[in-house]
Amino acid sequence: MVEDESREFPAALAAVLAGGFDYDDGDGVDFEPFPEFLSAGETTEWFRAWTGNQEVDGACFRVFGQDGTGGYAAFWLVREGRGLVEQPVVFLGSEGETGVVARDLADFLWLLAGGVGPWEADAGYGAEGEPRPDAAREAVAERFAPGRRRAPAEVVADAGAEFPGFDEELMGLTR
Repeated sequence: MVEDESREFPAALAAVLAGGFDYDDGDGVDFEPFPEFLSAGETTEWFRAWTGNQEVDGACFRVFGQDGTGGYAAFWLVREGRGLVEQPVVFLGSEGETGVVARDLADFLWLLAGGVGPWEADAGYGAEGEPRPDAAREAVAERFAPGRRRAPAEVVADAGAEFPGFDEELMGLTR
């Protein structure tokens, strides 16, 4: 799928995640980025626990952060022959919630710039508070994904439309 198995984040992801996120008592972004991708072993352990299926390994995910309840954000390595930054970004919640939140890293940059994190995108980003644009992350998105500016609602809608079977695919792996 993706040839580079480095645990180091691509430059654009590292830049947009730098400095962390302010949850602001539920009015901010509920996201805690990791310092690097989870290892293959950590991903396998998590995915087996998440699905209750000891026969899966989670190799199709590169996990890079979590929300406050332990739900994970990851690249889903589903596009054969394409690089990591061209893979969709997904959210797998601690209570079984699932969603494709961005079609690729460029869209994810603009989602974060719009003040919406992975959990908020999956939850409809109004569950705790309204999105608040983030000027620093907007500058990162403009630097790494110029000409790709889109509103969070468009990013999420397009991701869901491109990958409508994500939830069913994952639920088919659960035991």
